[in-house]
This record gives sequence, structure tokens and C-alpha cells, in this order.
Amino acid sequence: MKQNFLLGILLLSPLLAVHAADLLPAKPMIGKLAASKVLFLGNSITLHGPAPSIGWTGNWGMAASAEDKDYVHLVTADVTKAAGAKPETMARNIADFERGHDKFDIAGEYKAELTFQADLIIVAIGENVPDLATDEARAKYATAFTKLLTELKRNGNPVLFVRSSFWANAAKDDIMRKASADAGATFIDISKLGGDPSNSASSERKIDHAGVAAHPGDKGMQAIANAIFAAIQQKADAAVKP
Repeated sequence: MKQNFLLGILLLSPLLAVHAADLLPAKPMIGKLAASKVLFLGNSITLHGPAPSIGWTGNWGMAASAEDKDYVHLVTADVTKAAGAKPETMARNIADFERGHDKFDIAGEYKAELTFQADLIIVAIGENVPDLATDEARAKYATAFTKLLTELKRNGNPVLFVRSSFWANAAKDDIMRKASADAGATFIDISKLGGDPSNSASSERKIDHAGVAAHPGDKGMQAIANAIFAAIQQKADAAVKP
């Protein structure tokens, strides 16, 4: 009797294991592109805490009118819809890297972001990088930006997307475009968006501080999100082709 009972358990075990696996929540995927974790690295357009001195009271991407209207949350919503499940997300303002890139300790300062081991990483910087007026300045930024992408690739197996500057800057964008190609990242050119006044927050509502007003408003944020998600979708479509 005991032997029959044990035999029954052994026969049922694979069935129970399969059934248990069916009950586990499916990992978010867009086609064959993993989308369980999404990391956003940017500047104030990505995330900016309250700054009453300049009239900004939000804690999301400046200067969207609400949290769910900044590009981070819009892209997250698009990924959720496409993948059928909401990914775990992390957003970090890395303006400190932009401003001091030539001597910045990426591995030391961004431990949490690197150990997050995101499936998808969106890098959206450039606006705060000082003018690259000399060959030396351009070389330093190229080295630093390449190192940033290298560190991101070294942690996990992420798919990288690099967005050009909202306010187009040929020197900065060309460096990021080349570094992206070398790293196997997808470069997303949004250079036309900043030149359209209707994409700025000042076109949508009165904002006293000129710096805040120049940031993308809801229309601009939507345009950024559309460009980024289109690139993600294109990458996913390419991954499923034979």
C-alpha cells in the first residue's frame, strides 16, 4: 500500500509542477523582447523633484502637467499594454553625470541602477552636458558616454535605447549616435521635437520660470514617448523575424 501511494505521488509530481507553473504570473514580454524591468536614465525631463523656488511642484518629468503625462509613465503604459503585464520600473535623474562626465564614477554612484539589471534601458540625456566647443571636450564626452553604455551592458543583458537631445545639438547627438552604434544600442532621433514651440510646456499653460516653461509639455512628452516606444516595438518585431 505504501509503495502504491509513493508511486502515485511520483506520477502526479510532474503534473503538479506543470500546473503550478501555469499559475505563476507570466513575465512581461513584447514579442521575444523581455520587458520585466525597465530603467529610465535621464535628467529633469525624466524626473525632477519639487523645486518651489522655480515654481515646480511635481515629482515627475518636467514639465508635464501630471505624473501620468510624462514620457516615463507614458512609455511604461505602452509597454504594459504590449506585454500584457506591468513591468517593474526605475527612473533616475543623472544630470550629475552630464555636468561632470569626464571624472564621474559611474559604477560607484549608480550601484542601485546597475544592480537593477533591467531588460530595457532608456538613456535620455545630453541637455545638461556643457557645450562641446573643443576637440578635447568632445573626446571627453565620447569617452564618458561610451563608458556609461559599457557599464550598463555589463550588468545583466539589457536592450539599450538612447534618445537624442530634446533641444537638438549636433555635437552631442553625433557623439551619442556613434557610441550607441558601437554598443549595439538603438539611437532614437527626436531632434525635431524641441524646435517645435507647440511641444513646450509654455504653449499649454502659463509658467513664470523660463527654464521650466521651455521643457516639454504634455504634447512634447507624448511625442517623446511615441518615438521611444516605436523604437522598442521595432526592436521587438525584429527579434521575432526568422
